[in-house]
Amino acid sequence: IGIIGKSGSGKSTLVDLIMGLLSPTKGDLLIDGINLKNTENYEQLIQWRKTISHVPQRIFLADSTIIKNIAFGLSNKDIDMKRIKMAAKKANIYEFIKNSPLGFNTLVGESGVKLSGGQLQRIGIARAIYKSSSFLVLDEATSALDIETESKIMKSIKNLNEKFTILIIAHRLKTLSYCDRIYEIKNGIISGIEYGTSRTFK
Repeated sequence: IGIIGKSGSGKSTLVDLIMGLLSPTKGDLLIDGINLKNTENYEQLIQWRKTISHVPQRIFLADSTIIKNIAFGLSNKDIDMKRIKMAAKKANIYEFIKNSPLGFNTLVGESGVKLSGGQLQRIGIARAIYKSSSFLVLDEATSALDIETESKIMKSIKNLNEKFTILIIAHRLKTLSYCDRIYEIKNGIISGIEYGTSRTFK
């Protein structure tokens, strides 16, 4: 699912509502028929949030190894290296890691300063894949990247479609070229919907 619109149109607010980070002032948030706006459904809201992996425009990386940043928050004994490698391959970052002198033990530096923008974003995507969430949200995750790097990342994401529901927020229509459905947001309102390969938004 793609969401497109200009800055300030309401894209990120809509996504925060969908992720259950904001409560709607009007209307309801229904997941599998359960209204998560109701306070008595708080446990279901928490469970819904756990199904989501969020990749923002600016990825937070700890000043640690690539392993620790992909399996973020886990102790060494709980890290599954087989899953780490699988996530890195699907995020199209495995070859870079393998060719680094220290491999997965390579230090990324404070806030990922030792990585390029594309490498940093791919580690963020690998982290989301490692989490094995069923719902992946990319909130303008590639907007600061050059077209070539963005294209490589989007091709990697395309290969995840069978296992994830993917919600992509973007400024550029080309970023959403692999989406099955695109919603255009204008001034906080869904003003247009496109399906399949038809793309007419300007």
